[in-house]
Amino acid sequence: MPPVTSPEQRSARWRQFLADLQSHAAEPLPMEPEGKLTRVAGLVLEASGVNVPVGSLCEILRADAKPGERAARAEVVGFGNDRAFLMPTDELQGLANGARVRARSTPPRPPRLGEPRHPWRRDADRGLHLPMGPGLLGRVVDAFGHPMDRKGPLDHVERAPMARRPINAMDREPVRTPLDTGVRAINALLTVGRGQRLGLFAGTGVGKSVLLGMMARYTQADVIVVGLIGERGREVKEFIEDILEEEGLARSVVVAAPADAPPLVRMQGAAYASAIAEHFRDQGQHVLLLMDSLTRYAQAQREIALAIGEPPATKGYPPSCFAKLPMLVERSGNGVAGGGSITAFYTVLSEGDDQQDPIADAARGILDGHFVLSRELAEAGHYPAIDVERSISRVMTAVAPPQHLEQARRFRQLLAKYNKARDLIQIGAYAPGSDPELDLAVRLMPAMNQLLQQDMHVAAPLGQAVAHMGAVLNP
Repeated sequence: MPPVTSPEQRSARWRQFLADLQSHAAEPLPMEPEGKLTRVAGLVLEASGVNVPVGSLCEILRADAKPGERAARAEVVGFGNDRAFLMPTDELQGLANGARVRARSTPPRPPRLGEPRHPWRRDADRGLHLPMGPGLLGRVVDAFGHPMDRKGPLDHVERAPMARRPINAMDREPVRTPLDTGVRAINALLTVGRGQRLGLFAGTGVGKSVLLGMMARYTQADVIVVGLIGERGREVKEFIEDILEEEGLARSVVVAAPADAPPLVRMQGAAYASAIAEHFRDQGQHVLLLMDSLTRYAQAQREIALAIGEPPATKGYPPSCFAKLPMLVERSGNGVAGGGSITAFYTVLSEGDDQQDPIADAARGILDGHFVLSRELAEAGHYPAIDVERSISRVMTAVAPPQHLEQARRFRQLLAKYNKARDLIQIGAYAPGSDPELDLAVRLMPAMNQLLQQDMHVAAPLGQAVAHMGAVLNP
């Protein structure tokens, strides 16, 4: 807006502002739809008289609620005939049949000096609006954007809609730039590209949180967004203080929705973390998104879908679970040419170390690669416990030079040769000299293991990791 200099201009500006305030005060507001709670069955609430779209937020109050009494929040997840199906995001203690259910809407905001007046619309977005902006950096928030770190209210943020903003596939910039993660095994043998989406496949207790913390501290990114979805509440503080540490937290935003949160809140936490990453990407920044875990997100969707009557399909997972996964994953990746990017790592829990788990199998098909953490390596004290033979980065050929690719291929060949004959070597059944390639693999194996292992407090830049691999192969 042009600067106001003369007294006449200032007077006209104030007169227009007062006229806008008068119009705002005189504008009638239509009555909001309100219904009644008719049924509570497990996780699902049923309400009559609430005619709002799926995804709208509602507030539930006791029939005899006093003015100012806090309402329970719920989201419309479906409908049948004249009944709306809602999933709560708060405790429902004290609610009874006949409780009031009213649609929640954003009240019209009074005009501000120097801004044009926007009349309130009845069809305004009734979805969730959560804090976005640079004030989130260094903070830990829940799925609603409320601070959990006791550092006071959020500053320098604005409330933005949580709606997904799809990007035309032809407008996305291809993955062409290598990304330094600071992890030697990944940089050398599973090189990641900026804007890639990868899965971290692991069972319980094999060091996935430590690996995520290493990438959070050492990856070359402007902003790091960490989504702790459905994990144990104890792990939230431990991850921040012991693994992420102050160095990583300073440029990070942590969204926590622990296992005891309602399923809708867990799903919302994953969507909020993705929306925050999108917000920074749209500003031209390079974002690293770490989400732990994609499996808990799918399990939350399974709880919701089964509760509203969707039939189970594969191992109890209804079809909507497999439809929701790509909708979440496709929010990450590169933006338009010349803009920002989101490089995403999603952990996938393999129940019982079963790599054919339906969620693990579906995730492999929609991600740009997967890193498998081996329990056998973890039990042997090999950290990070990345099973290089079973892992792949599908964009490595597009981001690594030919010499690097050739060295990585040669390293994999020798590693596979040794692992195939490892049992024979350990029992002394292999006679040296019968296979020159295997003899070379046996001789280089100590150095190869040294390359694959790394202390969590030591970074290994990309150039240094490639040089180290060349030195191992050509001693």
